[in-house]
Amino acid sequence: MSIKQIVLFSIPALFLFQFSAFSQEKELDPEVVNIVKPYTPTISDAFKVKETPTLNDSISTTKKEVKYSIFSVPVASTFTPTKGKATTVEKTKPIKLYDNYATLGFGNYTSILGEFYSNFEISRTDNAGFFFRHNSSQGDIKDVKLDNKYYDTSLDANYTSRQKDATYRLDAGVEHQIFNWYGVPKIVYIQEPNVQIDAQQTYISGYAGGSIAIDDSFFEKAAVNLRYLGDAFSSSEFNATLKPEFSFPLENLIFKIDGDIDYLSGSFDRNYTNTSDIKYSYLNAGLAPSITFVNDDLSVSLGVAGYVSLDSENSDTEFSLYPRLNASYRLLDETVIVYGGAEGGLQQNSYYNFKEENPFVSPTLNVAPTKKLYEGFGGIKGKLSNSVAYNVRASYGKDENRALFQANYINLLAPGFEGYEFGNSFNVVYDDINTLSFFAELKVEVSDRFSLGINGTYSSYSTDTQNEAWNLPDLKASVFSNFNITEKLYGGASLFYVGERQDLIFKNDPFGGSIDQEFTLDGYVDANLSFGYRFTDRLSAFVKGSNLFGDNYEKWMNYPVQGIQGLAGVTYKFDW
Repeated sequence: MSIKQIVLFSIPALFLFQFSAFSQEKELDPEVVNIVKPYTPTISDAFKVKETPTLNDSISTTKKEVKYSIFSVPVASTFTPTKGKATTVEKTKPIKLYDNYATLGFGNYTSILGEFYSNFEISRTDNAGFFFRHNSSQGDIKDVKLDNKYYDTSLDANYTSRQKDATYRLDAGVEHQIFNWYGVPKIVYIQEPNVQIDAQQTYISGYAGGSIAIDDSFFEKAAVNLRYLGDAFSSSEFNATLKPEFSFPLENLIFKIDGDIDYLSGSFDRNYTNTSDIKYSYLNAGLAPSITFVNDDLSVSLGVAGYVSLDSENSDTEFSLYPRLNASYRLLDETVIVYGGAEGGLQQNSYYNFKEENPFVSPTLNVAPTKKLYEGFGGIKGKLSNSVAYNVRASYGKDENRALFQANYINLLAPGFEGYEFGNSFNVVYDDINTLSFFAELKVEVSDRFSLGINGTYSSYSTDTQNEAWNLPDLKASVFSNFNITEKLYGGASLFYVGERQDLIFKNDPFGGSIDQEFTLDGYVDANLSFGYRFTDRLSAFVKGSNLFGDNYEKWMNYPVQGIQGLAGVTYKFDW
């Protein structure tokens, strides 16, 4: 059907529709109308029908106004809705943080623990603080004839400024320590029953340094530190370090350069045989460039560290390279992460680090750097759940000139005895050592009320010139836990195990020559337990127990430790 036919057909239909609508609204007088018109078909131009056509009709109707009203009838209902109650959210009381606290505790063996920390808010961006700590004991170790007290007192201060694009920090501190070489072998008293030994050693050290970190800059941060150490035997040591870090973001990569400058200079008034003094001076400068790639699952860092080491006393200069390779890949999201790599570097040993690890060293040490040629490692880590994490690692490495503590021989033939010459002090010897290690760790954090950690390390050593890796244990393990019994009562527990170690008994033979004999130190277990109770947000009390098995084990040869140790005290927090 054409468009014209549709239009011609629609016009009569519209008229019929209007008549029908009109007849339903109002009755018309009966009348007969005859329309006679001949049909003459024509073809006209087609046109677009408007969406709303305009009708030109002689008969038009208007909408009749409809009037209505609502007649409401009440409906009886027995339903009674239950009143709703809004769900409330339990609000946790925010922890009140204080800028200052003081701690004071006393224990057996006439032990004293004192701490005081204070922080001052200078402005919205600047803070200053200082920390004082004192820990001492009068000793009284069973079957020890010499004085075995110790003192350790330190004062540290810091200043921090957090600006818009940079953060600055300054640090300084001093430390005073007193120890005694009380580990004299019994043979000394057998040969010299009336010998008088002044076994006290005093260390005095101080440091000053600072750091700067800059945001949105290729220069990320830098740290500088200056440290001085002296003792009661005219020994002295000065150490200065500078470590800048640079970062250059590239497309999908990060290029980093880490710097390391370490200057060490020191002297001892005499060597162990009292034939000359000892002086040492080293300048080590290193650069470690690396390229890091990181995506959703893979992280790879490829780098190398190069060092120039200058030994001023011996006029010797060495250059060395060390690997810096690290990679990790997520096999199963956070559940299984495989990692591995190889690392190395130059480690500058110092008198300060030696006495921190073993305070009973003699002031007659040979100080030299250690080259960590490489350590290849690989392992698996991840989370078994939100509260359980694990880490398993194996490694194999080689150290050149690694420092080992070894007992000094009994120097009874010396013309003038010093307090450390009776086989009761330790020297440092160096050797090339290959180390195979296995490490495993498991951490469980059920909630903020309980956490548990277990770790262990097994190591096997292969030496070059020394018979044993002196005083290095083959097995170390620890268990530690923190718990909150109630909102006010909390505590912690730890258990440490250190396996057997080897040392060498070396002494002069009065009839000429020397006598040396290997000695095995037994492994030991140290158990510790602590509890605390919060009376208020400000005031709390604590009790601590150490070496709860009461074993006077020897951490170093001929140096038994105190038995069961107890300490009780209070802590008070406040604001100025």
